[in-house]
Amino acid sequence: MKLFSLKILASDRVFYEGKCKMIIVPAMDGQLGIMANHGDLVAALDVGEIRIQKEDDTWERALIGTGIMQDINNRVTILTEFAEHPEEIDVKRASEARERAEEQLRQKQSIQEYHQSKAALARAIARLKESGREHPTGY
Repeated sequence: MKLFSLKILASDRVFYEGKCKMIIVPAMDGQLGIMANHGDLVAALDVGEIRIQKEDDTWERALIGTGIMQDINNRVTILTEFAEHPEEIDVKRASEARERAEEQLRQKQSIQEYHQSKAALARAIARLKESGREHPTGY
């Protein structure tokens, strides 16, 4: 299997940089798989799990936030608000964030506040799922 370059830039660090065989990302309209020689592409990404198949055929999992991915000439660049390995996730903090977001959604809010609360809830749920605390059915 051929390789391509992958660089994941979170808002606070270079999360990943190296060669890989395949990635599966959470695009806005579903999961998207990328392999070497994929056609040029720009895609919006949603909060969720990214899976990276490394050169040695092992898979690395991580959680990424919303962002954008560009694939040009076998070079994939992902810009995201955050990226975390499962072991980096603070489960207690994610649980508290989920509770806060759910409480805020029960309150009367402006449209902007509502969307911010929904985004916070999505991040918290994704963190809990990725940490192994909460997995969707069939995973």
